[in-house]
Amino acid sequence: DVQLQASGGGEVQAGGSLRLSCQASGFTFDDGAIGWWRQAPGKEREGVSCMSHVDDGTYYRDSVKGRFTITTNSAKNTVYLQMNNLKPEDTAVYYCAAPGPCSYYSGPYYPIMERFGVWSQGTQVTVSS
Repeated sequence: DVQLQASGGGEVQAGGSLRLSCQASGFTFDDGAIGWWRQAPGKEREGVSCMSHVDDGTYYRDSVKGRFTITTNSAKNTVYLQMNNLKPEDTAVYYCAAPGPCSYYSGPYYPIMERFGVWSQGTQVTVSS
């Protein structure tokens, strides 16, 4: 049974930092790409960052480039998202997910991704101005 457990959300002021963690069980990073999505109130879910050990691919959406960093620790089977210089527009519920290749993250979210992929519970990130 594949499961992803996300943690690390919280509330910070603009310019602050948070690190999200995602513990994977029943899934290894050699199995496929893994990354982070987010959904702000009233907005569509969007891909934030992805890392693939299959093809050494990495993806960041433009709005987080230079501020967010995705890393993995294979020994701990954990993926991290270090978020620096946070902005109010980063406020959202963040999900760790393995819905498919990193190419999915730059496109729209489809509910079928949740059916055929693996998703964590959400963790709330709130950035105040």
